[in-house]
Amino acid sequence: MVVVIAALLPVFILIVIGVVLRHSLMRLDTQWHGLERLTYFVLFPMLLIQTLVKADLSKVPVAGVGGALLLAALAMSLLCLALRPALSRLDIDGPAFTSIFQGATRWQTYVALSVSANLYGDVGLALASVAMVAIIPLVNVFSVAVLAHYASPEKQSARAIAMTVIRNPLIWACIIGMGINVVHLPLPKIWHEVADALGRSSLAIGLLVTGAGLQLKGLLRPSLGASIGVAFKLALMPVLALALAIWFGLSGTNLAIVAICAAVPTSPSAYVLARQMGGDAPLLAQIITLQTILAAITMPIAIALVA
Repeated sequence: MVVVIAALLPVFILIVIGVVLRHSLMRLDTQWHGLERLTYFVLFPMLLIQTLVKADLSKVPVAGVGGALLLAALAMSLLCLALRPALSRLDIDGPAFTSIFQGATRWQTYVALSVSANLYGDVGLALASVAMVAIIPLVNVFSVAVLAHYASPEKQSARAIAMTVIRNPLIWACIIGMGINVVHLPLPKIWHEVADALGRSSLAIGLLVTGAGLQLKGLLRPSLGASIGVAFKLALMPVLALALAIWFGLSGTNLAIVAICAAVPTSPSAYVLARQMGGDAPLLAQIITLQTILAAITMPIAIALVA
C-alpha cells in the first residue's frame, strides 16, 4: 500500500498545483484552453505514438489487458443504457443522463499513464497504452452516440457522429503507433529525441490542466446524478474489470494495470464534449471533481488488492 500511495502522490500533487495555479498565477480561461489544446492535439498523441512504437508487443498480453477493459467498458455502457428508464423516473433528464454515462465509462488517461509509469516503468506505460488502444475508440463512439440521442438539441446523423470520432487525435495516435510497431518501420534518432521530449511533458501538463478544470463549488452536497456517476466509475467499474481480468487469467503487473486503468476518474475531455453537444456540463464537472478527489482514496485500495 505504501508503494502504491508513493506512486499516486506525485500525480495528485500535480493536480493540486493545477488548482492553485488556476486561482492565482493563471486565472484566465484562455491560458488553460491553450494548454488543453496543445496537450490534446500534440503532446499526448505524441506520447501515445512513441510509447506504442517502442513497446515490445510480443511480451504484452494485448488480448487479456485490452479485452478485460474493453468488455468492462462495454458492460458499463450497456448497464447505463438499461437503467435509463429507471433514472428518468428519478427526474434525471436526457442531458443529465449523458453526463452520468460519460462519468461512468470514460477514463482519465493522464492519471492512468502517470500511475502506471510510476509503479511499473516502461512496461507499465506500454501496458496502459495498449489498454488505451482498446478503450478509446469504444468510449468515444458510445459517448458521442449517447449525447447525440439523449442531449443534442438537433439529432446528429450517423455521418456526423462518425466524423466526430474519426477526428479524435487520440484514436489516430493509437493507429499510427500500432502501425509503425507492427510493420517495424525504422525511425531516425532525431524522431525519438523530439518525440520523447514532447511525450515527457504531456503527462505533467495534462495533470495541471486536469486540476485547473476542477469545479469545487457544491461538493459538500452532491446531486443524485453526481453520486451515481461516482459510484459507477470508482466502485463498479473496477469490480467489473478485475473480474474479467481474473477470468482471462491475468495476474501480477498485468492485473495491476487493469486495476489502475479501471479505477481512474473520468476524463476532463468529457466536459468539453458535453458542452459541445448539449449535455449537462455542470453536472459532469461535479462528477469529474468528486471522482478526482475520491480517487485518491479508492485507487490505492483497488491497486493494493491485486498488486
